[in-house]
Amino acid sequence: MAVLVARQGRELQRYSQSTGGRIVVGCIPYRVRCDGELEVLAITSQKGHGMMFPKGGWEVDESMDEAARREALEEAGVLGDTEPVLGLWHYKSRRYVDQTYEGFMFPLRVADELHQWPEMASRKRTWVSSTSPSIQTNPLPAPPVVAAPAANAQIKLMHI
Repeated sequence: MAVLVARQGRELQRYSQSTGGRIVVGCIPYRVRCDGELEVLAITSQKGHGMMFPKGGWEVDESMDEAARREALEEAGVLGDTEPVLGLWHYKSRRYVDQTYEGFMFPLRVADELHQWPEMASRKRTWVSSTSPSIQTNPLPAPPVVAAPAANAQIKLMHI
């Protein structure tokens, strides 16, 4: 049995030349059920501030889509294939108020859902259907690429 461990630290972190802040990469894990219904996988934040999609720092020893797949594995315990990038957004760090981060999001078609993963003790995962009553009455918080942007976010769709 292999032991999976989440990466930690900032030694390999990439930083934006335009903003000086971290470059963050994430994904929106999804699957299509047998009946054709599209579901997305949301995870809890480590600090308990609601649901989110897997994301984290892009490191110098990996491609952008490798980083998105790594974050999906570490945070949500899923494996899959990324598709073309959805877009880029800029946002202010909550922790470091003078820092502006760049974020990139990819769709990730889930091929396998693991029973054990590195951050399973600190995160829960939930498959959510677009027709779910809970989504219609209590929408999932989402990164700016899939929801109305926050006041401090700038969105620029691009092809990479």
